Amino acid sequence: MPETASATPVLPSSLPALSAQAERLIELGVHEIAGLPAAELRSFAEAAEDTADCDGALLAVHPDRAPASALAPLLRRDGKAGFIVVDMPDVDLFAPLDTVPLPDAPLYLLTGVDRGDRMADWSPNEALPALTAEARTPLLITEGIHWVLQQPTVLERNHCFMTIGSRLRKANGALDARTPAIWISNGTGRDGRERRDAPKVGWCWAGNRHTWLGFASATGRRSQGS
Repeated sequence: MPETASATPVLPSSLPALSAQAERLIELGVHEIAGLPAAELRSFAEAAEDTADCDGALLAVHPDRAPASALAPLLRRDGKAGFIVVDMPDVDLFAPLDTVPLPDAPLYLLTGVDRGDRMADWSPNEALPALTAEARTPLLITEGIHWVLQQPTVLERNHCFMTIGSRLRKANGALDARTPAIWISNGTGRDGRERRDAPKVGWCWAGNRHTWLGFASATGRRSQGS
């Protein structure tokens, strides 16, 4: 397990401008994964930048177009590629909760993204109703990956985050107890020593608490013009 959380986390810097975020996704080939022309990402970002309330927004590709399994390997930290834990082969089956509606568009924005450090040492079962009461929406796995792709400093050792907007529903309708998170590997166990310090997409039990995991959330999602 990661080390005990330090007393003072380093606050992440601001997100790049939306036009720069679009270029970053194009550079990484995310538009090709999503089956979108590069020009569509650029035009979406340019139009959104003309909107008054888009400052600090995160550009995201709909998970139906760019799943977590395709995005996670694009993450980098200290020159090491991101990965998904071996016991999460079903990562792309983790879908948005019923209370997390997504825009019906290939590209959309998230506003007011926050790492949720204040909820460190809360369980997912405790954090979700608290976020809902604050009119905040939990991030999806893919949204969390998009955030780290654009703002790598948001993933800080001992101050990482969960993305509990994505959950797996069993055949009987009940939620799987695994809740996804993004953190930094210590290179132990099945991760492999060579992956120490690499970005890692994994999971924790819904009822467990971890001092080193906050709960990433946003104030909302919107497509262009909404």
